[in-house]
Amino acid sequence: MAGRFVYWMNVSLDLFIDSKTGEHNDLEGPKWVRLSEQLHLEFNSRARALSMMVQGRVVYEMMDPFWPDARTDESLPAYAREFGEIWTSMPKVLVSRTRTTAGHNTRIIGGVGGVGAGNGDGDSRGGGAGAGDGAGGESGPGVAGNAIAQLAELRQQTEGDIGIGGATLATQLLQANLLDELLLFTHPVVLGVGRPLFDTLDQPLAEPLQLDLLEQRSFDLGVTMHRYAIRRV
Repeated sequence: MAGRFVYWMNVSLDLFIDSKTGEHNDLEGPKWVRLSEQLHLEFNSRARALSMMVQGRVVYEMMDPFWPDARTDESLPAYAREFGEIWTSMPKVLVSRTRTTAGHNTRIIGGVGGVGAGNGDGDSRGGGAGAGDGAGGESGPGVAGNAIAQLAELRQQTEGDIGIGGATLATQLLQANLLDELLLFTHPVVLGVGRPLFDTLDQPLAEPLQLDLLEQRSFDLGVTMHRYAIRRV
């Protein structure tokens, strides 16, 4: 059975994922993200249940080295160190046309070759980010073409939920009819401006995208979670 690509994101009530560049650069994330201990523990639980994570370069470089370093940072709460362990050990795919090496159980796609191409064992580059926060990816026709074909192959080869990090990547998967679910953590704030949940599509949808609600839950500080399946035509 094929895996499921799940786009996991924090959003505002008006479905923006950030209001300005550089918001997702520390443990707490942007000021508008209400990241309680209860919510972070939920992130830990859901991340642990994933079969794999697929991230664009921008998201990946916010996560690494922040989360690998967090594992042994005694100044951080236990739940943050736990997420560091989960992220570092989780099988990951980095979608990038420019990166050639990545550590921490990460393989790279987006260049020449199949799904297994470009695996690297060296250290990765980047800065820190809040758990599951980050927006962004690596845009351009190379990513939308070769990498998407490789991700389609990966989806067929993997069972379970595959977490998708990055709006660019999620948009391209949506256009390719490969995105399966949305996992949205909605924070009670209206940003009014910023980057939307999806980028502008190259081609408009032929029909409105219908979703089925699979799960919903409320958390401290007014945060809600909605998990949707995308209906197949």
